[in-house]
Amino acid sequence: MHLPHQRGPLHDLPDTPEAYDAVLAGVVEQALARLTPEGNLEHPDCVDDIGDTSLGITSLLALAWQGGKDPRLPEAVHRSLAFHLNERVYSEDNPGYPNLRVRNSGFPYARYTLAAGAHPIGDWPSTVWALLQAVNVLDQADGLVEDGQRAELLAVAHGYWRWLTEATFFNPQEAGNQAIGCVVGGLMLARHLPPREAEPVRARALELYTDEIRAHRVRDRGALLPPEHGGAYDNNYGPISLSFLAQAHRVSGEEIFAEDGDALARYIDARLTNGGFDNGGPRYSEQHSAFESVLGLRYFSRRIGSDLGRYRGDSRWARHAVKADGGVDGHFAWMLVWQIQDSTRWHREPSTAAARHQLRAGTVSVAFDDRMTPAVVEAGGTYCLAAAVNRQHGFGPVTDGFLLCRPMGEVRVRDVRAHGLTAKLVTTPVVGRDHVLRHVRSLYVTDGTTLWTTVAVERLDGTPYLLAGLPYAEDDGDRVRRTAHAAVSSAGTLRLTHPEHKGAEHFDARSELTQEQAAFALAEDPRGYGNPDEGWRHLAGSTALEAGPITHAPDDLHVFAVRYGTEEPFTVSVERAEEGLTVRTDAFTAVLGPDDAHGEPQLTLRAVSG
Repeated sequence: MHLPHQRGPLHDLPDTPEAYDAVLAGVVEQALARLTPEGNLEHPDCVDDIGDTSLGITSLLALAWQGGKDPRLPEAVHRSLAFHLNERVYSEDNPGYPNLRVRNSGFPYARYTLAAGAHPIGDWPSTVWALLQAVNVLDQADGLVEDGQRAELLAVAHGYWRWLTEATFFNPQEAGNQAIGCVVGGLMLARHLPPREAEPVRARALELYTDEIRAHRVRDRGALLPPEHGGAYDNNYGPISLSFLAQAHRVSGEEIFAEDGDALARYIDARLTNGGFDNGGPRYSEQHSAFESVLGLRYFSRRIGSDLGRYRGDSRWARHAVKADGGVDGHFAWMLVWQIQDSTRWHREPSTAAARHQLRAGTVSVAFDDRMTPAVVEAGGTYCLAAAVNRQHGFGPVTDGFLLCRPMGEVRVRDVRAHGLTAKLVTTPVVGRDHVLRHVRSLYVTDGTTLWTTVAVERLDGTPYLLAGLPYAEDDGDRVRRTAHAAVSSAGTLRLTHPEHKGAEHFDARSELTQEQAAFALAEDPRGYGNPDEGWRHLAGSTALEAGPITHAPDDLHVFAVRYGTEEPFTVSVERAEEGLTVRTDAFTAVLGPDDAHGEPQLTLRAVSG
């Protein structure tokens, strides 16, 4: 089976003016065929996320008219805009909405679902989206929208802003993408207001960003990130936040948005595999966005000088939102508008700078988590996740069922490039159940095709092994397919084990269950509202690669050696020498030298000449 949402890299989508003209032309024909006598442009199957959708199609029609002056469009824009203003603007409080600060304010808002009292929790983001659709129509209104209708739309947009920032609590879902989107709406709205009204809106938007978003950023993997649904990062919504930061910088010129966007972009670059696979998040684990992410990934790929477009989006939403029948939906239409308006082109080359939380070269990558244990290992087109044993997750030595990968002190890292090789040495102080402090030294070396991992630790009791990953997915053309196998070899013994127990807490890679489905099954709240990252932490055991120690190592050490990307046998020798612990393979020699005066690990690397 294929993963449903991890599809082709986003930079593979044509983004020339001609390509976008063709997209808009298709939207125009669908919209004109759909337009009802009342002016409704909503998809017939639309129920949720409906409050902004007709207006979103209107904004696309307005953009298309500015580009080609199609004589059919002014009347369609007039009628559809009238429909939104007459039928989709609400001013009476939605029964049951829990986040009001002012009751019966009379300010306009948009509904997530049209029926009164039906799922009102979604009204805040729906109103943000309606505000963004409105300001996009206002941006394209000159020569298209008559003055009276334009003034009515501007008054509604200003009312949306006041409802979002005065009548309700700000960002009630703790969703960074929604909150930054609201700020963007305020910044864009201010450009259409008279100066006396515009300046307070602009100032309030910047204040909200500084005090309510930026001040509450969450640290993960060394970066400060806008919190997403209560977590640090979500691989569906995080790139959408990046798009909002790009638009905020484009419309305001404020450097704070560029700086924070650069930080988020570098974080995404570090966690993203070479092949574009990623998983994890507090709202979704594998439900990737597509066109909603293009603006931010493209804009900041150029700023940070890395190929963020390798991100695998969901090509079913490649250009705009669609329903199950493929018909266009106006939800999030502003992102397509902004993409078309932005002239930035993709930066397609990887960054050459070393990143603490990633090792990447050629077709090999390792994305490290906050503890500097691998979160995803990619080699040979296969992706291995951190495995689980006895409710402990990660990569590392296991003795008597105890996984030695949780730091008890500072984790040190050394990056080296030499002779066509890229290496990272990670030194982690750990404490086992015996309360003895040990230092796990994990060496990762790649030639861009395969990955050698050598792990050394003070000698352990019993029969230890290295927990070396959960084979999970593999590239299959422009899709990602589930797998239970990885091309891996070991200098010691190697076995692939599967959980002996059944049930949600035991993930068997041979099943057709996705990681996201398993995570939601273990989450405390329903799918879509639970925290899959937290649910996945409840995993008791998983399919796992388990590598035994090598036979020839210093007497006081256990050493494990695994090679990813090939099943060919290989040998490793590890010995103490005057300059440090020396690791030799048929491809390289690495010396793990004594720590320097600051306690930092030393690493030298040289290739074995052919």
